[in-house]
Amino acid sequence: MELTASLRKFVMSLSSTRRRREDGVFVAEGTKCVCDTIDAFSLRYLFATDGWIDKHSSITERYSDRLIPVSRKDLERMSSLSTPSEVLTVYDLPDYHFTASVADDELVVALDGVQDPGNVGTIIRAADWFGVRYMILSEDCADAYSPKTVMATMGAISRVKILRGNLPEILTGCHASIYGTFLDGESIYKTALSPTGIIVMGNEGSGISDDISRMVNNRILIPSYPPESVTSESLNVGMATSIVLSEFRRRLITD
Repeated sequence: MELTASLRKFVMSLSSTRRRREDGVFVAEGTKCVCDTIDAFSLRYLFATDGWIDKHSSITERYSDRLIPVSRKDLERMSSLSTPSEVLTVYDLPDYHFTASVADDELVVALDGVQDPGNVGTIIRAADWFGVRYMILSEDCADAYSPKTVMATMGAISRVKILRGNLPEILTGCHASIYGTFLDGESIYKTALSPTGIIVMGNEGSGISDDISRMVNNRILIPSYPPESVTSESLNVGMATSIVLSEFRRRLITD
Protein backbone atom coordinates (compact mmCIF):
# COMPACT_ATOMS: atom_id res chain seq x y z
CA MET A 1 0.00 0.00 0.00
CA GLU A 2 1.09 3.58 -0.53
CA LEU A 3 0.07 6.95 0.77
CA THR A 4 -2.18 8.94 -1.53
CA ALA A 5 -3.37 12.52 -1.24
CA SER A 6 -6.93 11.35 -0.55
CA LEU A 7 -5.78 8.96 2.18
CA ARG A 8 -3.68 11.68 3.79
CA LYS A 9 -6.68 13.99 3.72
CA PHE A 10 -8.85 11.26 5.26
CA VAL A 11 -6.48 10.80 8.21
CA MET A 12 -6.25 14.55 8.74
CA SER A 13 -10.07 14.76 8.85
CA LEU A 14 -10.16 12.37 11.81
CA SER A 15 -9.28 15.20 14.17
CA SER A 16 -13.03 15.87 13.96
CA THR A 17 -15.30 13.95 16.35
CA ARG A 18 -18.05 13.96 13.74
CA ARG A 19 -15.82 12.42 11.09
CA ARG A 20 -14.53 9.74 13.46
CA ARG A 21 -18.06 8.69 14.30
CA GLU A 22 -19.29 8.86 10.73
CA ASP A 23 -16.41 6.74 9.47
CA GLY A 24 -16.28 4.52 12.55
CA VAL A 25 -12.55 4.93 13.14
CA PHE A 26 -10.04 6.56 15.45
CA VAL A 27 -6.32 7.39 15.45
CA ALA A 28 -3.54 6.30 17.80
CA GLU A 29 -0.06 7.81 17.66
CA GLY A 30 3.31 7.12 19.22
CA THR A 31 5.30 3.95 19.67
CA LYS A 32 4.04 3.03 23.16
CA CYS A 33 0.42 3.77 22.33
CA VAL A 34 0.56 1.83 19.05
CA CYS A 35 2.39 -1.15 20.55
CA ASP A 36 -0.16 -1.34 23.40
CA THR A 37 -3.22 -1.08 21.17
CA ILE A 38 -2.41 -2.72 17.85
CA ASP A 39 -3.58 -6.18 18.89
CA ALA A 40 -6.66 -4.89 20.71
CA PHE A 41 -8.49 -3.19 17.84
CA SER A 42 -9.24 -3.89 14.21
CA LEU A 43 -6.48 -2.17 12.24
CA ARG A 44 -7.21 -0.29 9.02
CA TYR A 45 -3.90 1.46 8.39
CA LEU A 46 -0.43 1.46 9.88
CA PHE A 47 1.63 4.49 8.85
CA ALA A 48 5.30 4.39 9.81
CA THR A 49 8.68 5.76 8.82
CA ASP A 50 11.35 3.44 7.42
CA GLY A 51 13.29 3.73 10.66
CA TRP A 52 10.29 2.65 12.74
CA ILE A 53 9.55 -0.22 10.39
CA ASP A 54 13.11 -1.53 10.77
CA LYS A 55 12.98 -1.34 14.57
CA HIS A 56 9.56 -2.99 14.90
CA SER A 57 9.65 -5.75 12.32
CA SER A 58 7.68 -8.09 14.59
CA ILE A 59 4.72 -5.74 14.21
CA THR A 60 5.16 -4.60 10.63
CA GLU A 61 5.57 -8.15 9.33
CA ARG A 62 2.32 -9.25 10.98
CA TYR A 63 0.44 -6.29 9.55
CA SER A 64 2.27 -5.95 6.24
CA ASP A 65 -1.02 -5.79 4.32
CA ARG A 66 -2.00 -2.65 6.29
CA LEU A 67 1.43 -1.04 6.36
CA ILE A 68 2.02 2.23 4.53
CA PRO A 69 5.59 3.61 4.66
CA VAL A 70 5.61 7.39 5.05
CA SER A 71 8.07 10.20 5.57
CA ARG A 72 8.31 12.31 8.71
CA LYS A 73 6.86 15.19 6.74
CA ASP A 74 3.82 13.10 5.85
CA LEU A 75 3.30 12.23 9.51
CA GLU A 76 3.63 15.86 10.52
CA ARG A 77 0.79 16.70 8.17
CA MET A 78 -1.43 13.85 9.41
CA SER A 79 -0.62 14.08 13.10
CA SER A 80 -2.57 15.99 15.73
CA LEU A 81 0.50 16.15 17.98
CA SER A 82 2.78 19.16 18.22
CA THR A 83 5.75 16.77 18.00
CA PRO A 84 4.69 13.87 15.76
CA SER A 85 5.98 10.37 16.37
CA GLU A 86 7.27 7.94 13.75
CA VAL A 87 4.09 5.84 13.71
CA LEU A 88 0.35 6.40 13.43
CA THR A 89 -2.48 3.88 13.23
CA VAL A 90 -6.13 4.08 12.21
CA TYR A 91 -8.40 1.60 13.98
CA ASP A 92 -12.06 0.68 13.66
CA LEU A 93 -14.07 2.01 16.60
CA PRO A 94 -14.98 -0.86 18.93
CA ASP A 95 -18.69 -1.63 19.37
CA TYR A 96 -19.12 -2.65 23.00
CA HIS A 97 -22.50 -3.74 24.30
CA PHE A 98 -23.17 -3.83 28.02
CA THR A 99 -25.66 -2.37 30.49
CA ALA A 100 -25.46 -0.98 33.99
CA SER A 101 -26.30 -4.48 35.26
CA VAL A 102 -22.60 -5.31 34.85
CA ALA A 103 -22.16 -3.30 38.07
CA ASP A 104 -23.84 -6.17 39.97
CA ASP A 105 -20.55 -8.05 39.56
CA GLU A 106 -17.98 -5.36 38.70
CA LEU A 107 -16.89 -1.90 39.78
CA VAL A 108 -17.85 0.52 36.99
CA VAL A 109 -16.90 4.18 36.50
CA ALA A 110 -19.45 6.56 34.94
CA LEU A 111 -18.52 10.05 33.75
CA ASP A 112 -21.21 12.72 33.80
CA GLY A 113 -20.29 15.60 31.50
CA VAL A 114 -16.50 15.48 31.88
CA GLN A 115 -15.40 17.91 29.17
CA ASP A 116 -11.63 17.80 28.95
CA PRO A 117 -10.17 15.03 26.73
CA GLY A 118 -7.07 14.88 28.90
CA ASN A 119 -9.19 14.28 32.01
CA VAL A 120 -11.14 11.52 30.28
CA GLY A 121 -7.88 9.90 29.20
CA THR A 122 -6.42 10.15 32.70
CA ILE A 123 -9.53 8.54 34.18
CA ILE A 124 -9.38 5.67 31.67
CA ARG A 125 -5.74 5.16 32.66
CA ALA A 126 -6.65 5.19 36.38
CA ALA A 127 -9.50 2.76 35.75
CA ASP A 128 -7.09 0.39 34.04
CA TRP A 129 -4.60 0.63 36.92
CA PHE A 130 -7.27 -0.23 39.49
CA GLY A 131 -8.77 -3.09 37.50
CA VAL A 132 -11.93 -1.36 36.29
CA ARG A 133 -12.88 -2.92 32.96
CA TYR A 134 -16.06 -0.98 32.15
CA MET A 135 -16.76 2.73 31.84
CA ILE A 136 -19.91 4.64 30.90
CA LEU A 137 -19.70 8.12 29.38
CA SER A 138 -22.62 10.51 29.16
CA GLU A 139 -23.40 11.94 25.73
CA ASP A 140 -21.93 15.33 26.67
CA CYS A 141 -18.55 13.91 27.74
CA ALA A 142 -15.43 14.49 25.70
CA ASP A 143 -14.88 11.78 23.10
CA ALA A 144 -12.92 8.84 24.54
CA TYR A 145 -11.43 8.20 21.08
CA SER A 146 -10.13 11.67 20.29
CA PRO A 147 -6.36 11.71 19.60
CA LYS A 148 -5.66 13.64 22.81
CA THR A 149 -7.71 11.24 24.94
CA VAL A 150 -6.20 8.13 23.35
CA MET A 151 -2.71 9.49 23.94
CA ALA A 152 -3.52 10.34 27.57
CA THR A 153 -4.65 6.77 28.28
CA MET A 154 -1.12 5.47 27.56
CA GLY A 155 -2.57 2.29 26.06
CA ALA A 156 -5.20 1.73 28.76
CA ILE A 157 -7.96 2.27 26.22
CA SER A 158 -7.19 -1.20 24.88
CA ARG A 159 -8.23 -2.78 28.18
CA VAL A 160 -11.19 -0.65 29.33
CA LYS A 161 -14.52 -1.12 27.53
CA ILE A 162 -16.31 2.19 27.05
CA LEU A 163 -20.02 2.68 26.49
CA ARG A 164 -21.34 6.11 25.49
CA GLY A 165 -25.00 7.02 25.81
CA ASN A 166 -27.82 8.63 27.76
CA LEU A 167 -26.54 8.23 31.31
CA PRO A 168 -29.87 8.63 33.16
CA GLU A 169 -31.44 5.98 30.90
CA ILE A 170 -28.48 3.64 31.34
CA LEU A 171 -28.58 3.96 35.14
CA THR A 172 -32.37 3.60 35.40
CA GLY A 173 -33.22 0.30 36.98
CA CYS A 174 -29.67 -0.29 38.18
CA HIS A 175 -29.79 -2.44 41.32
CA ALA A 176 -26.16 -1.92 42.30
CA SER A 177 -24.93 0.80 44.63
CA ILE A 178 -24.36 4.14 42.86
CA TYR A 179 -21.68 6.33 44.41
CA GLY A 180 -21.11 9.99 43.62
CA THR A 181 -18.72 12.64 44.94
CA PHE A 182 -20.32 15.70 46.58
CA LEU A 183 -19.11 18.47 48.86
CA ASP A 184 -21.88 17.52 51.33
CA GLY A 185 -21.14 13.80 51.15
CA GLU A 186 -19.85 11.53 53.88
CA SER A 187 -16.09 11.09 54.11
CA ILE A 188 -15.05 8.24 51.84
CA TYR A 189 -12.79 7.02 54.65
CA LYS A 190 -15.81 6.50 56.95
CA THR A 191 -18.24 5.15 54.34
CA ALA A 192 -18.96 1.47 53.82
CA LEU A 193 -17.86 0.69 50.26
CA SER A 194 -18.97 -2.22 48.12
CA PRO A 195 -16.50 -4.08 45.86
CA THR A 196 -19.09 -3.69 43.08
CA GLY A 197 -21.29 -0.83 41.90
CA ILE A 198 -21.05 2.38 39.91
CA ILE A 199 -18.87 5.38 40.75
CA VAL A 200 -20.11 8.59 39.11
CA MET A 201 -17.66 11.43 38.54
CA GLY A 202 -19.06 14.79 37.45
CA ASN A 203 -18.24 17.78 35.29
CA GLU A 204 -15.07 19.74 36.06
CA GLY A 205 -16.97 22.90 37.02
CA SER A 206 -20.53 21.96 37.97
CA GLY A 207 -20.07 18.45 39.29
CA ILE A 208 -22.71 15.75 38.94
CA SER A 209 -25.89 16.87 37.16
CA ASP A 210 -29.21 17.10 38.99
CA ASP A 211 -30.73 14.17 37.07
CA ILE A 212 -27.87 11.88 38.03
CA SER A 213 -27.64 13.25 41.60
CA ARG A 214 -31.14 11.96 42.25
CA MET A 215 -30.03 8.47 41.24
CA VAL A 216 -26.97 8.41 43.51
CA ASN A 217 -27.66 6.48 46.71
CA ASN A 218 -24.21 6.88 48.28
CA ARG A 219 -22.92 10.44 48.47
CA ILE A 220 -19.23 10.50 49.30
CA LEU A 221 -16.61 13.18 49.92
CA ILE A 222 -12.83 13.24 49.63
CA PRO A 223 -12.02 15.37 52.69
CA SER A 224 -9.22 17.90 52.62
CA TYR A 225 -6.57 17.90 55.32
CA PRO A 226 -6.39 19.23 57.93
CA PRO A 227 -10.16 19.60 58.42
CA GLU A 228 -11.62 23.08 57.91
CA SER A 229 -8.33 24.50 56.64
CA VAL A 230 -8.19 26.90 53.70
CA THR A 231 -7.35 24.87 50.62
CA SER A 232 -8.08 24.52 46.93
CA GLU A 233 -11.75 24.78 45.96
CA SER A 234 -11.78 21.28 44.50
CA LEU A 235 -9.67 18.47 43.06
CA ASN A 236 -9.11 17.82 39.38
CA VAL A 237 -11.61 15.15 38.34
CA GLY A 238 -8.87 12.81 37.15
CA MET A 239 -7.05 13.11 40.48
CA ALA A 240 -10.30 12.66 42.41
CA THR A 241 -11.18 9.52 40.47
CA SER A 242 -7.80 8.01 41.25
CA ILE A 243 -8.23 8.70 44.97
CA VAL A 244 -11.73 7.21 45.02
CA LEU A 245 -10.70 4.08 43.11
CA SER A 246 -7.67 3.65 45.36
CA GLU A 247 -9.86 3.65 48.46
CA PHE A 248 -12.31 1.16 46.96
CA ARG A 249 -9.47 -1.21 46.09
CA ARG A 250 -7.69 -0.67 49.44
CA ARG A 251 -10.75 -2.07 51.20
CA LEU A 252 -10.42 -5.30 49.25
CA ILE A 253 -6.81 -5.67 50.35
CA THR A 254 -7.11 -4.68 54.02
CA ASP A 255 -10.69 -5.52 55.05
